[in-house]
Amino acid sequence: MPGEASESELRGPVQVPNGCLGQTHSSGRQRVPRDSAMWTGWWLWPLVAVCTADQFRDNAVRLMQSTPVIDGHNDLPWQLLKKFNNQLQDPRANLTSLNSTHTNIPKLKAGFVGAQFWSAYTPCDTQNKDSVKRTLEQIDVIQRMCQLYPETFLCVTDSAGIQQAFQEGKVASLVGVEGGHSIDSSLGVLRALYHLGMRYLTLTHSCNTPWADNWLVDTGEDEAQSQGLSSFGQSVVKEMNRLGVIIDLAHVSVATMEAALQLSKAPVIFSHSSAYSLCHHRRNVPDHVLQLVKQTGSLVMVNFYNDYVSCKAEANLSQVADHLDYIKKVAGAGAVGFGGDYDGVSRLPSGLEDVSKYPDLVAELLRRQWTEEEVRGALAENLLRVFKAVEQASDHKQAPGEEPIPLGQLEASCRTKYGYSGTPSLHLQPGALLASLVTLLLSLCLL
Repeated sequence: MPGEASESELRGPVQVPNGCLGQTHSSGRQRVPRDSAMWTGWWLWPLVAVCTADQFRDNAVRLMQSTPVIDGHNDLPWQLLKKFNNQLQDPRANLTSLNSTHTNIPKLKAGFVGAQFWSAYTPCDTQNKDSVKRTLEQIDVIQRMCQLYPETFLCVTDSAGIQQAFQEGKVASLVGVEGGHSIDSSLGVLRALYHLGMRYLTLTHSCNTPWADNWLVDTGEDEAQSQGLSSFGQSVVKEMNRLGVIIDLAHVSVATMEAALQLSKAPVIFSHSSAYSLCHHRRNVPDHVLQLVKQTGSLVMVNFYNDYVSCKAEANLSQVADHLDYIKKVAGAGAVGFGGDYDGVSRLPSGLEDVSKYPDLVAELLRRQWTEEEVRGALAENLLRVFKAVEQASDHKQAPGEEPIPLGQLEASCRTKYGYSGTPSLHLQPGALLASLVTLLLSLCLL
């Protein structure tokens, strides 16, 4: 309209960032003739935007060189089982050249991954069958990755080990056991897995255990058995606290989330979950639970799976950043982390196709005006804080839990009863115990 300043006049003389079009004029500005200002703006401003984006990525790389990402969940070991039956010396399984997975050594280096919780996962159909054996084999393949590629992977079991790997420029490799069925309802197995290197346990996968309910309870696909945590489930949480095993609440029902957050003496994690308010999928974390996360100093490591990001088959990097933003807003910057779920999902957002893409996500957070302190927290420092708190809450001098789960809560089709069968009277209900005594007395009278 007449009398209004032109777009170029409102913006003032165009400034071009160094490194895009060479050095600026001695005044610090590139001056454009008035009669060509409009034409210049059309091609110059998109170029400035591109250069600015490059600066965000350059800053992301600079941050990640000193604070590499700790990712909460990667299923490469499961892919190694499916593709090669865990035979790492098979030439096709070479992790420097393997291209059929989201994860390999060159991609890890390009993504500045400094620590990875590798998932020792065994499916729900192994429950009450060979879940413990399968879990042991997956822990073994993680340890053999470290042995076969010592220049890249350093198997560690504590927060100090992660920091050591950072200093050595290696990927700290930790074991996360995905699914409470892997302990076969045994505190003894829980302790044995800890001694083999397990440092987090996901309380359920997508199935109930005899002592904890999974997320499908909230969809109505499964029935609640424990109303969150049973008495034995509470014993599992307490024993994990005693040992120094991180409690992982990805995959559990809301009632289980609430029960574990209220009971645990140490912060917990969601190793690969996102924000329910942005995507109404029951694998995600609702707002009232995010408040508990904030109150307990716990951590949500955002999942990249499209179905949990956008609730659609398609998603993009910006939508993942939305989840990070939202969790930061509701639970605080200290509650945010990355849990990409690479090699465990079939669909990933555009821009986050494999583990090499982390710098692009960090650049997006910087573009959204996250401070460097907040970014370093999401990359690594939040997880390190939680891990250290779990270690400090542990107490190996305390007597271990010994009370077994009641026999009646276990499926018995493929199970022996040693220990239980030796003292059956200890596991009878009072009425059954009285009936047994009456039968015994009658037998004595007939003698």
